[in-house]
Amino acid sequence: MNLIDINRKTCSRDGICAEVCPLHLIDFQEEGYPTPVPEAEELCIRCGHCVTACPSESFLHRDMPVVQCPPVQADLLLSPEQCEHFLRHRRSIRVYEEKPVPRDDLARLIEVARYAPSGRNTQCANWLVLDNREELRKLAGIVYEWMRWMLANMKEFAVSLGMDRAVTGWEAGNDIFLRNAPALIVAHAEKDSRLAPSTCTIALTYLELAATSMDLGCCWAGYLNAAAANFPPMMEALALPEGHQCFGAMMVGYPKFHYHRLPLRNPPVITWRS
Repeated sequence: MNLIDINRKTCSRDGICAEVCPLHLIDFQEEGYPTPVPEAEELCIRCGHCVTACPSESFLHRDMPVVQCPPVQADLLLSPEQCEHFLRHRRSIRVYEEKPVPRDDLARLIEVARYAPSGRNTQCANWLVLDNREELRKLAGIVYEWMRWMLANMKEFAVSLGMDRAVTGWEAGNDIFLRNAPALIVAHAEKDSRLAPSTCTIALTYLELAATSMDLGCCWAGYLNAAAANFPPMMEALALPEGHQCFGAMMVGYPKFHYHRLPLRNPPVITWRS
């Protein structure tokens, strides 16, 4: 099968597929049928815009079968009010119940996160899931050792980030690094990829929002992510594939407490230009 074919029996020749293609790989002339440009096979990023925008299901893409692309369900779409309420209701959860999260649920979160946008549809995020409490405690301990190193070698900077208080808290028996979360999800990718930081950040954001709908809570593990960038013991403990780097980590668990009101935030700073 060709990369792109058109069902001429049903095609309405509206040109939508050509207009939505981000790389302009579909040629369309009035009164004609859409045709791929010669470089389409090589340049297509398999984003699926052409297939999913065609109202008559006439656009056939070898790597994006229309029968495998579920139809949009209007009754499941959020209204503006529902969307705003959902996003404002999200909280960073730092106190968790002492029960594990089923791996099926963690996998479902990642399944949702993989639909996050990525530059040129690279989908370069990879995932490491840790749900062993002893292993997580070990990682938290490595963060503690990293902070001690930072306080000894870059004290002013470390204190400005509150690392002195964090170290004191750990020594008092409080895990403020991973918050005793039952699971940790790490997004990683090739360290030399320019698209990796934004791809992993957006994917983890999708994951965090999806967790709310499953009665789960999340919190960004910023201390661990910072340690993973340049502290050899943490790099060794994560044991990511050769050439990969951690670009974000998310604690996941069942919230011990729930929130009953929407908190305030600073008003946005907006500059309008016309």
